[in-house]
Amino acid sequence: MLKKFGIGALSIGLVFSGIGLGTASAGPPSWAGPPDWAGPGNGNGNGNGNGNNKVENVIYMIPDGFSAPYAANYRTYKGEDAIWDDHLKGLFTTHSADSDITDSAAAGTAMATGEKTNNGVIGLDTEGNELETILEAAEKDGKASGLVATSTITHATPASFATHVEDRNNETEIARQLVDSGVDVMLGGGKNNFLPESEGGNQEEANLIHQATQQGMALVENRDQLAKADVNVEDGEGLLGLFSGGALTPELHRADTEEPSLAAMTETAIDTLEQDKDGFFLTVEGSQIDWAGHANDAAWAMSDTAAFEKAVQEAIEFAEEDGETLVVVAPDHDTGGMTAGANGSMDRNADILQNVTATGGHIASQLNEDRSNVREVVASYTGLTLTQAEVQEIQEADSAESAIKSIVSDKASIGWTSTNHTGADIPVYAFGPKADEFSGFYDNTKLPKIMAEAMKVK
Repeated sequence: MLKKFGIGALSIGLVFSGIGLGTASAGPPSWAGPPDWAGPGNGNGNGNGNGNNKVENVIYMIPDGFSAPYAANYRTYKGEDAIWDDHLKGLFTTHSADSDITDSAAAGTAMATGEKTNNGVIGLDTEGNELETILEAAEKDGKASGLVATSTITHATPASFATHVEDRNNETEIARQLVDSGVDVMLGGGKNNFLPESEGGNQEEANLIHQATQQGMALVENRDQLAKADVNVEDGEGLLGLFSGGALTPELHRADTEEPSLAAMTETAIDTLEQDKDGFFLTVEGSQIDWAGHANDAAWAMSDTAAFEKAVQEAIEFAEEDGETLVVVAPDHDTGGMTAGANGSMDRNADILQNVTATGGHIASQLNEDRSNVREVVASYTGLTLTQAEVQEIQEADSAESAIKSIVSDKASIGWTSTNHTGADIPVYAFGPKADEFSGFYDNTKLPKIMAEAMKVK
């Protein structure tokens, strides 16, 4: 595996002896019963049981911005339960050290280190001291590690697991720290943050891609190269996938690019990391569910949730076969205050979003100057027939994009209460050995402590 660069003693937030998991082991309600795949409960650590097996691998799946109303609407959108529905364990709070409503940096830090920090801060406590993350603790234990995202790989959530900066927006410094971190697999966007200004990048002089390859990382830049990637982490090799200068394309438009799906990146990361005989720790973020929530774009939110589910499917299929892998699905916060039902309707109609083939921003960009083609454009991208009043609303709106998204959401019976994050409590799902330890109601800082205890890392 790549050389690991430790940062010293374990932070106070990630001290695992005597952490007291009693409230997190109540288990599912008696009426729920075991799912069919769980078997007779032989205590071998598979399925939903606790078992006695040490967890060798953890796959931490983070659907950024997701919450219970997203889950409800996604179930309607899909027409059946999502893969995570059978594995619901608990609920957790998300506030940061300095705000009732967290941002992704503070939430990511809490979920990675077990310690609260201020909004905008990554991997540091409120006094500016470095906090060791669960990924770094796993590396110290000899495990391989990976980060996967559909944002830039230097964005707040993936950065929270391997870097330490005062300002989440300092993505050039985050890139420098990632290359020095020893993380074995990094897949996402953000190529420009690794290149010097002389090559169109954001680094003043450093070429971090050159540095990474000199350290033994193979560079892949499109879906075909990713599919052919062949590195051996046991031999000190690593994999760096940078598939876009910035963030990856929203799922609704990904097929028009050479960028890989989140599921493909997750599959490759698992296949690469499982070579390490000591196990691995992998963080996978469905980044753009959050961005869709900020935009109040219901179709974008549901399509990126569907892409995230396919990635979770890859993780659970591996865990089922492996028997020593814990899969945790835990959003970092709610975004947008999505509602499952709107405007007094008693129906949920998110399934109509299956017909939407573009983000609201893209649809609006196809309107002509006087917006006389509203009806035709909206029908082409959404399958919806607008009333004359709806056509007029879009034509007269200050923002055609906002008007289109609002009408689509209304027809899907989805409401929005914010364009920012909210303070909603967040569900956590888990599959594999020690999954029941996530049962209960607690703070987001408890999540990495449960994982560390399951992996027996210090």
